Amino acid sequence: MPDYRFSLANERTFLAWIRTAMAILAGAIAVDQLTPQIAPTPVRIVLCLVLAVIGALLAVEAYRRWSLQERAMRNKQELPHAWLLVAMTVVVAAAGAVVAVLILLVR
Repeated sequence: MPDYRFSLANERTFLAWIRTAMAILAGAIAVDQLTPQIAPTPVRIVLCLVLAVIGALLAVEAYRRWSLQERAMRNKQELPHAWLLVAMTVVVAAAGAVVAVLILLVR
């Protein structure tokens, strides 16, 4: 049985990932609903769908990661590597760059 502090820290990390997933989903909704003039409809829809899918995948990965970490701690094993961190960084940075370019093109 792991120290409760580590288990609770793992839970806080899970909740942080969930908050991030919800923020990405909120961003997708905001781009769709609040900025219809930012890009042609197909471009805006693709950007929103990409963000929504990323948010959904991040929520699923948050639970999977929490579960793997918890199991590793209970079995006194090495904690698994978070491959998704690099992928999320690249995709969110790319989405941010696309939004920045679209904002510049609108002006």
